[in-house]
Amino acid sequence: MGFSVNTNVGAMAALQSLNATNKGLETTQSRINTGLKVASTKDDSASYTIAQTLRGDLGGLGAVNSSLSRAKSTIDVAVAGAEQISDLLNQMGSKVLEASDAGLDADSKAAIAKDVEAIQSQIKSIVASSDFNGTNLLDASTATIAALKTAKPTGTPADDTLTVDHQSIETALGNAWTATGATMTVDDVDTAKDAMKNVLSALGSGAREIDSQLAFTSKLSDVIEGGIGNLVDADLAKESAKLQALQVKQQLGVQALSIANQAPQTIMSLFR
Repeated sequence: MGFSVNTNVGAMAALQSLNATNKGLETTQSRINTGLKVASTKDDSASYTIAQTLRGDLGGLGAVNSSLSRAKSTIDVAVAGAEQISDLLNQMGSKVLEASDAGLDADSKAAIAKDVEAIQSQIKSIVASSDFNGTNLLDASTATIAALKTAKPTGTPADDTLTVDHQSIETALGNAWTATGATMTVDDVDTAKDAMKNVLSALGSGAREIDSQLAFTSKLSDVIEGGIGNLVDADLAKESAKLQALQVKQQLGVQALSIANQAPQTIMSLFR
């Protein structure tokens, strides 16, 4: 093309190149500012929609984790109470066995009977206190823990929830709960101890199941969060290097445009 003051092809090419550099610079700066290479569906619709779905799954797992944590706290309180009751039953057994000694006088037996009743009172107090957030797994109620264990319910309770059954200490202890200190027998205490073994076993099994589900949910959350990062997170080291290159390219583009804009002035030398 010949010399023209109406059309400056060089300047237009330089301007297009500079605009492309500025656009790239804006994109890189946005990625550095947000830490995301896909911050909007405009950046990459496929990656963005997948990431949004995974974020929804992550939110669901957060609800599951909260539910399991509440259940864990409830059963931990029950386990602590049951273990303390088991220790008190051992003390009660020693007292009742001591009271069965025919060589003791009436006053000694009466004193031991009071000790046994004091232990009974402690046991009942522990049962009443083993409450968390309104749920008591050891008292005479029928409260049962039912915690979420999946963020994608199937509608089948066995698959969707984790349950731990209520354990009535009053029922388990039988005569060791109701008898007076003077009428308590060694057999009564032994029967209560055997029942407490079943209580502790059931609570321990439930606690382990909840802990296992919590660990799995935590790992799954980490995996999903990592997957989201792989889809949308920017490589800041790469973006930093790209920023440096684009800044240099921008400066060169401005110089190139300046040179191109000076080209029409050379036409004036033809008329001198």
